Amino acid sequence: MRWKSLPYSDRLAAGEVLAEWLVPLGLDGAVVLALPRGGVPVGHAVARRLRGSLDVLVTRKIGYPPQPELGLGAIAEGGAPVLDAGLLRRLGLTEDDVAPIVAAERAELERRVRVYRGDRPLPETAGRPVVVVDDGLATGGTARAAVRATRERGPSRLVLAVPVAAAETVGSLEAEVDELVVPAAPLDFHAVGQWYLDFGQLTDGDVVAWLARPREAG
Repeated sequence: MRWKSLPYSDRLAAGEVLAEWLVPLGLDGAVVLALPRGGVPVGHAVARRLRGSLDVLVTRKIGYPPQPELGLGAIAEGGAPVLDAGLLRRLGLTEDDVAPIVAAERAELERRVRVYRGDRPLPETAGRPVVVVDDGLATGGTARAAVRATRERGPSRLVLAVPVAAAETVGSLEAEVDELVVPAAPLDFHAVGQWYLDFGQLTDGDVVAWLARPREAG
């Protein structure tokens, strides 16, 4: 299959392209876990095409307080924090130093879980194929936390699928999953949003609406 030309019109369109790349893998009926917020429209299209179930897997980046956009690692629900040990060393930080940041992000993670899923637990994934979906990968920190947390829950097959990713990030994540599906991996990658015409920010309400949207209706 040829590389996808960019940009995508929006996240749903990107998900439709991604789904076509997933079809040959024989993933009918897979559990699709989308990383909110941006991964949920993508996951909607994937779950519809694969005739699978859709839910969220909530993650949070662990940012460096003086420069919040700099990710020290990430956490995903049900998993342990995944920290960038090399970056911590360069910044002169220990895991104990970032423990308060981790605690704050875990509290926000739990708040979002309640908003998105209420009292409903994560879907059962033991012995089932699982596709973890996001709208793109820059550094891949949150995706790494997500797939490691998912791996601990015993899926029969673990796939990470995103419409676009930084080329160097693709290589760093391949060993974490059984398959990594990326229709486009441009070398001149600066941010996920540059590869979408419409990359508007989504709200918690948008996520809840996408999860409730009938997939047969598109």
